[in-house]
Amino acid sequence: MEVDQGAPGQAGGEVILVGGGPGDPGLLTVAGLAALRRADVIITDRLAPLASIAEARPGTEVIDVGKVPGGRSTRQESINALLIEHARAGRVAVRLKGGDNFVFGRGGEEWEACSEAGIPVTIVPGVSSATAVPGLAGIPVTHRELVQGFTVVTGHVPPDHPGSTLDWAGLARSGTTLVIMMGVATLPAIAAELIKHGMPADLPAATIADGGLPSMAVVRGPLERIGELTERAGIRPPAITVIGAVAGLSFG
Repeated sequence: MEVDQGAPGQAGGEVILVGGGPGDPGLLTVAGLAALRRADVIITDRLAPLASIAEARPGTEVIDVGKVPGGRSTRQESINALLIEHARAGRVAVRLKGGDNFVFGRGGEEWEACSEAGIPVTIVPGVSSATAVPGLAGIPVTHRELVQGFTVVTGHVPPDHPGSTLDWAGLARSGTTLVIMMGVATLPAIAAELIKHGMPADLPAATIADGGLPSMAVVRGPLERIGELTERAGIRPPAITVIGAVAGLSFG
């Protein structure tokens, strides 16, 4: 779908990019809830807190553009075009996403497309799954006595893939907690690569699936086995893996 860059939007049209948090509607921010209550149209993702849409006004249009791994998928260009189209028609268009829209959420691309089209955009940051999901499992990503930082990366492609731009050797030596998002399928390859570059094979690791939902599941084990254990437990996306000494803690 091509985006028309022509006529300006009608008065009142705008886009609000809302990060919905990791899935539990209770973790949606007050500002995010207020945006949903103002919306004329809500363009939502599969991993957004869908129960919160019940807070919208009667008659609010809801459009599902969620991407299903290995299944249906809406092109990002089409999503951008939808936002622009509704805002130009004078509507308040809310883009509801899971986690934080600027942490692997493509919110930056949506903001850029709307801005270039002259559409007013408001950003409502969300509670990032990168920190919230480990926390919900009782794992702090930092701990004063154990680690002084954390690094968040995507594992959607394995380390040897031509599309991977990460310095896995540097990550293995970083001394920070490593949080891997979108890395269920590639976890065995990632673990092997980190160990190859000196990360201890017995370093604690944990994979958390469906963070913030009643179906949340946690798998723990050493780095060298976390891929195998995650697969054996039948873990499917969405899931996050935490690697580092903090993964051996549990305050749950």
